[in-house]
Parts: sequence; C-alpha cells; structure tokens
Amino acid sequence: MSSGLTNLAKEIRSDLVSGKLVAALSAGGTAGLGLLVAQIAFATFIFSGPLSSYSSQGVGLVLFGNFAACLTLALAGGYRGVIAGLSPALVIGMAAFGSAMDAQGEELFVTVCGALVLTAVFVGVSCLLVGRFGFANLLRFVPYPVSAGFVAGIGGAVCLAAMSLMGSPVTWSGIGGLFESAALWRWGPGVVFGIGLYFAMKQWGNPLIVPISVVMAVIAYHIALTGLDISGEEARSTGLLLTSTAEGNLWPAIGIADLAHMNWSALGSQIPNMLVLVVVAFICVILNLAGLEVATGQELDWDREFLAGGGATVVAGIGGGMVATIVVPASLRSKLFGATTRLTGVFASLVIGAALFVGDGMLELIPSPLIGGVLVFAGLGMLDEGLVKSRRQLPLSEFAIVALIFVAIVVFGLMEGVGTGILATLVFFVVRLSRVDVIESSFTARDRRSSKVRPAPERAVLFDRGVHLQAYKLRGYVFFGSVTLLAARLRALLGEQSRPDCLLLDFADVSGFDYSAVNVLGRFLQEAERTGVQVVLSAVPESLNAGLSRSVPSTTLERLSWEANTDLALERCEEVLIANWRENLTDLERGELLEKSADDLERDLEHQIDFEELTEKLHGWLDVHEHSSGDNLVGNDDSNKDLQLLVSGRVSGIDNSGNRLFQLSAGDVVSPISRQNADVVKIVAEQPCRTVVLTGESQNWLEANRKDLALRLYRYILEDRFQLNR
Repeated sequence: MSSGLTNLAKEIRSDLVSGKLVAALSAGGTAGLGLLVAQIAFATFIFSGPLSSYSSQGVGLVLFGNFAACLTLALAGGYRGVIAGLSPALVIGMAAFGSAMDAQGEELFVTVCGALVLTAVFVGVSCLLVGRFGFANLLRFVPYPVSAGFVAGIGGAVCLAAMSLMGSPVTWSGIGGLFESAALWRWGPGVVFGIGLYFAMKQWGNPLIVPISVVMAVIAYHIALTGLDISGEEARSTGLLLTSTAEGNLWPAIGIADLAHMNWSALGSQIPNMLVLVVVAFICVILNLAGLEVATGQELDWDREFLAGGGATVVAGIGGGMVATIVVPASLRSKLFGATTRLTGVFASLVIGAALFVGDGMLELIPSPLIGGVLVFAGLGMLDEGLVKSRRQLPLSEFAIVALIFVAIVVFGLMEGVGTGILATLVFFVVRLSRVDVIESSFTARDRRSSKVRPAPERAVLFDRGVHLQAYKLRGYVFFGSVTLLAARLRALLGEQSRPDCLLLDFADVSGFDYSAVNVLGRFLQEAERTGVQVVLSAVPESLNAGLSRSVPSTTLERLSWEANTDLALERCEEVLIANWRENLTDLERGELLEKSADDLERDLEHQIDFEELTEKLHGWLDVHEHSSGDNLVGNDDSNKDLQLLVSGRVSGIDNSGNRLFQLSAGDVVSPISRQNADVVKIVAEQPCRTVVLTGESQNWLEANRKDLALRLYRYILEDRFQLNR
C-alpha cells in the first residue's frame, strides 16, 4: 500500500513539472465544466416532483458523488486521463424512488437519499468483489443488441422525462395539447436548445460547445427577462428560473440527525427498484469500459478498473453521493489533447468541487428550460448510439431485440425494460448457441482410416464402400437447441435409401451436455438400432454415459460400440464395413475386388520380397530379438543409431495417453521411429513378435566397405516410410 502511494505521488509530481500540466488543465477544466452542467440537470430531474422542495440539496448530493468518484478514479484507475460522472442511464432509475415512495416532505427526502446511498454502496462493494476475485472478464459478454436496447430505451425515457420536467408530460391523450401556445413556450425553448446542442456537438465535437452554449443561453435568457420587465423573484415564482431550496450550502445535504426521519418501511418497499438500479449500474460500467477500450484502442485491466470504480462509488456513497461511471467522450479527449495524466481527472473533479462548495447561489441563475434542454441533449445522444448506429450495424433480426427493449422501457418503465432485457439476453443466447454447429467435421472411410495395418483386399473394400461409414467429430457444449439440429441431420441419414452401415460419433472435444440433449441423443440411438445401423461412440464423457444409461433401454446400449478414442472407433467401424461386405459377397464381387486390389497386392508382395532378400544379405550383421506381447521395443527418447526391423508380428506406436498413433507389420522399420512423430512415447508389441537389429557400427562398416548394400538398405527404408504414410 505504502509503495503504491509513493509511486502515485512520484507520478503526479513528475506530471506537474512536465508538459502535460497545461494540457491537463485545459482538458480537465473543460470536462469539469461540461460535467457540471449535465450533473445539475440530472440532479434537478431526480429531485423533481414531490422532491422539488429539496432540489438544491439533491444537486449537492449528485455533485459530491461526481466530485468524489471522479477524483478517486483519476487517482486509482488504470487509464490516465479518465473522467467520471453520473450516467444518464441511471437518472431514470434514481428518479423512480421519489415518485414511488409512500412518504412526504423531509421524511421522503431522507428516505430517498438513504435508498440512493445504499444502492451506491452496494454497487461499489459488488464492483470491489468482482475486481478482487477476478470475475470482471466474465461480465464482458453482454450481447450488443441487449446493451444497445438499454441505451436506446433509457435515451427515450430521458427525453420524455425532460418534457415532464418542463411541465409538458407526453401522454397519448394529451399530445394535441403540447402544441398549444402556452405549452409550446414551456417546452419549446428547451427542446430547441437540446436539439441544437446535440447537432452542434455531432458536427464539431468541441468540448467547449456545451459550457459556452449554456453560458450564452443563460445570458440570453436573463436579457430576455429584463426586456420583458420580469424580475428574478417573479421568474422563480413562475418556474422560469430554478429556485434555491438550501440555505447557502449544497453539501452536506443530510446529517446524522436526519436519519431520525428515515421511513424504513418505505425504504424496504423500494428494494425491487434498488435492484433494478444495481443491474443498470453494472450495465453502464461494462458498456463504458468496453467503449473506452474501443475508442482509445487500449486494452484495460478490467479487474483493476472494477476495483477502482468500486472504491470510487463506495467513497461517493458514504459521503451521500451517487453511483458514477466513466464518461467515455471526455476520457477519450484526454488522449486526443495529450492529457493522458491523472491530473486531468483531478482538475475536472476540482471544478465540480469548487461549484459544490461555492453554494447554491449559482442555481438561481439557471433557467428551467435549460435543464430540460440538457436532458434532451443527453437523451438524443443515447438514442443515436442505441437506435441509429445499431440499425446501421445490425441485421434486422438482431435490431428487433434493440427495438423491443427500447419500447419496453419507454412505454412500460425501467423495471419492465430490465426484465425484457434479461429475457432478451436469454433468448439471444439460446438462439445464437443453437446456431453453432456442434459438428466440427465429418468424414468417411474414404477420407480417413484407422492406423490398423490391413492387407490390400481390405484396403480396397474400405475404399470402395468407404461412404457407408459416416463419422462426425462433435465439439463444444451440446444442449437442447444445438442437439436438435444434430439429431435432424443424423435422422436424415437413416431415412436415405443408401443408409450407412456404420455411424461414428466422436465426443473427444465435447465439453458437456444438458439433460434435454441426452434425451434427444438417446431417442436417436434407438431409431438407429431399429434401422440396423451400427453406432460407434468415441471418447464418451462419463456424464453422457450415465445419462444414456438412465434414458436408453439396456438392449440398445448393448448393441452400441464404445471406444476410448477416434482411432479405435474407426477400426471398429472398418470391421463392420468389411464384415457386411463379406456377408453379401458374390463371385462377381470377389473378382472385382481382386482386380481392384491387384496393384496393391503386387506392391505388398514386392515389398515383402525386397525385405526378405535384404535381411538375407544382411544376415551376418543382424542380431535377432524375440519380444512378448506388451513389450516396449523402443521409446521416443531412444537416441542410438541402431536400426530395428520387424520380421513378424505387429507393434503399435503409443502416445502419453495410451492412444495408438500407428501400427507396423512385418517388413516395417521399427526404429528410428518410423513416422518421426514427437508424440510417440513407446512402441509396444501387440502380439509375440521378432525383430532384427543392425547396430550403428555395422551401418558405418557397410557404408565404408559395402556401399551397394548400404545404398539398397537406405532405399528400402525410404520406400517403407513412404508406404506407411500413404
């Protein structure tokens, strides 16, 4: 801890004397002014309606939360130049507390403050736990259509909230009344200001546009009031200007003594709204972190950012403030302005802190329509991000999810929108997962065969009838959605006129099954049994084995073939093909087989003749070795230069897992390892066998004294390896 604080102090001291100081002052000051305008607007809306008599104290709470969170994130976060503030996505949820509580006056204000503080602390502690235990990466995968729907829906709700704040709530029955002269004067200036500010920022993007526009609007508004001979008191009494509800101080808004006014019953009734706000807060944190990564092209340590954000929110909450999250546009400008230093966030927080401690006199200068205009500006930005951009980027099917969540939030409310979002997330996940093909690859015996050594006639049979072996290598997690597509594809094979003799399902790369998938697979296995297709299962997980044992009749299970790996499963399928061919063999087919395999038979015979002639000529230099079944003939670490040839029997190359990688028969080279396979651990005799060994010294003598014989030996080795790898 102490070393971390020392390094932080050194970093800040270094930045203070560097060229980043001026850039940090400029970027931080500008960001602070923009935040100040937005936070006052958000706070005024949160503490409107039944809480309007405490609006100044509410502004104090929001500004303190912004000040504390921005300062803490600036000092503890991983991104230099980060700016934090209250997200407009949280404003709607916060405002719901005041309108939903069964309380009035100071009791209502204190209880709402308690709900907001508890929510902030809970969110902060949750973020700390996520960062502490390394769960942050698990939260990265919120589907884009779902997050875009939340952003768009809350943007629409913010725009509607702005209309209500300006005394012109939007209802189906009252739409016509919005365009009456008196109503237009209430909401028209604010909406025009918000739309103008939105397009100005979209066109030029200069961060000074917001604070300068606000100052100009305030000056113009007061000039108009003067021209109309309306005093400040008259303007405040008629709602044209904000009214101070505090006695000079914006913070602290409440004290320990105020807790006596807490309505604990009303607070308890708001637990559902508090949980909704927690969910929205987490979505905001995730979206802003992901957005900052994309905007800056910099990969962030999410665990660290959750720790920093959690600490910032806890500090803000304990002080009576609110949840605050990263403000992506302002944080990005820190990089664009060359102000990638912690000082940028520090200066932005000081601007907000200065306004917080100056007092509430500044609030009485702000026109009420201006607050609505700032909310319209924020809402339009979210609508653009959530609806307009996603419509250009997403296919219609995924955009429908965005539109569904948007409508749910705007028409029914935030809680209903969150429920719709959760449901949409589940549906989105199921649909997407069901589209993932669990079949990684498929092949027949013509494409791939086992490593078992077979005589030429059997090789000809496998090539000729290879399409009657259908093999499927499966992958991933198999659940009811994806297994349905798999079962439909496999059933199509059973219904074909030329159905396969054998079907191989390889589960080596399958991570798991759900109960429905086991049932669907079990029903297919019973159908395969009825049609006479032999099913071979490879590398079956224990969970699937247990599930099939419970859901499939024992008679069906007994007819299945269970193999430990793909190679053994292929060997079993090959045996089925060959056996079926032999059962239906006619004299004509026997002749055709001999004709097809004649070339292979001739090559095998020539290879065996060459081997016998070679061993006869090398007889005086060869040592004969007898091996029992299961003996290890050579390991992969064998580094001597002795040459070992198999005279009779069969041996197999085995890997660390005990799987057979290849098989050798009489006439093959045993060592050095024939296929140069680094996975080979040992070569094991499958049956009693005999080998002959030519030592390295004998090879050297042959090269020096019998070059013709040595050349013939090496040519044979090359031909043998070529034949093995065919």
